Amino acid sequence: MATNKFEEIKSVIESKFEDSILGFDIKGGRIMLKVNARASHEVLSLLKDLGFDHLSDVTGIDYIRDGEFEIVYHLWSHARKIRAMLKVRISREAPILKSIADLWPGAQIHERENYELLGIDFEGNPDLSPLFLENWEEIPPLRKDFDTREFVKRKYHDDK
Repeated sequence: MATNKFEEIKSVIESKFEDSILGFDIKGGRIMLKVNARASHEVLSLLKDLGFDHLSDVTGIDYIRDGEFEIVYHLWSHARKIRAMLKVRISREAPILKSIADLWPGAQIHERENYELLGIDFEGNPDLSPLFLENWEEIPPLRKDFDTREFVKRKYHDDK
């Protein structure tokens, strides 16, 4: 039997998703887990079943040199008093990941923000309409290949 609450959770996840786990660490009172994109929704569903009832944030990171985005899910278990962070990498060329709004309805707004600012499409999200950038016609502004200076120059300083 597992020696503590962290090892117990690790054991359950590894037994069900051994082939999908790319990394698993327990550090600073937090479970840090990396999984492949195909299994991310199922692993997150299991984490919810294990008591991670609060989704704090969904963060997108652009690793342009690697040609990938990393999506980081920050979870909290009120019952166990444990934080979990699940990381998933997807291609910049086809940045699509299954939505988790069916698991945590509050994920909808986080996914919508990542869609708008990074261009990550969350398949199944019921509303990916703009939050901040109405009528935006450029590449998403938080992508590393978005040139802020060029945009400002073209938008506000070019003589027309």
